[in-house]
Formats: sequence, C-alpha cells, structure tokens
Amino acid sequence: MAFQKSNKLKRTYTIDEARTAVEAYCAYQERCHSEVRKKLTDLGMIPETHEQIIDRLILDKFLNETRYAQSFARGKFRNKKWGKTRITRELKMKGIKDFTIKKALAEIPDEEYQDEFDALARKRLNQLTETDKYKKRNKLAQYLLYRGWDSPKVFEKVKELIP
Repeated sequence: MAFQKSNKLKRTYTIDEARTAVEAYCAYQERCHSEVRKKLTDLGMIPETHEQIIDRLILDKFLNETRYAQSFARGKFRNKKWGKTRITRELKMKGIKDFTIKKALAEIPDEEYQDEFDALARKRLNQLTETDKYKKRNKLAQYLLYRGWDSPKVFEKVKELIP
C-alpha cells in the first residue's frame, strides 16, 4: 500500500503573527526557551526568526527561565511528589542552566521536602503486598529512586521502615 502525501498547504505566519501566537502560548502557562523554539518550529518559522521572537518575548516578560524553573520545581514536587534529583534531571533535559536549577530547588523548603519524603515512603510501604523482606525493601527503594529522591536518604529510610 503506497502512502500519499497530503495536498494541504501548511499555513504560514508572519513574524508578528507567530509572536502573537507564542505570546498566547506563554501566557497560558510558564514556558522555557526550548518549548518556545519547538512551538515556533511547529508553526513553520525558520530558525533565524526564533531568536528574534524569543528576545522580544523576554523583553515583554512573557518568557523567563528562572520563573519557569521555579514554577516547574514547585509543581512537580507538590503535585507529582518528585524529589530534587528527578526535578534536576528533567530541567537539564529542557536546557535549563545549573545556576537556574539551584535557584529553583531553593523554592522547596527543606522541612517540607523531608516531610513529603517521609509521607511518600510510608504510603508506598503500605501499598506493597510483597512478603519477602528483601524484595519489599528493593521495591520501595526502586519506587523512591524513580521518583528522584536522593540515594543515601532512600536507603536509610528503607532500612528504617523495613528492619
């Protein structure tokens, strides 16, 4: 069976139209530069226009990577119960600089971070049906590590909860 190309022409945008569309995209929720570049590419804009539009978005305060990283860190911590390791990894994949990531992680209070870790570990332990002590420890540790919690803290907590 042969594949046929669609005869539909993709809509083209002027720089001002694309900037307006991306402004709406950024106004909906915080975005990082890489997400905006992808959106511009999806709109069919040539790479030479990307920086021009992004610079204007920054000047007009539609785009701010520090604000994005802080919002991302708070949201993923509070809603998805991610640890700092996972948040850091995800932000790096989006091209966020280390300095900005450190600033974003500072948004998470240490006491709240520890309380959330304890609560998540206990909740997950109660959900496990495994009877073998070592398999249960492994499952709990793997779950917490996947969520991005610090390795030493995870292994200490697992030993504390499953002696």
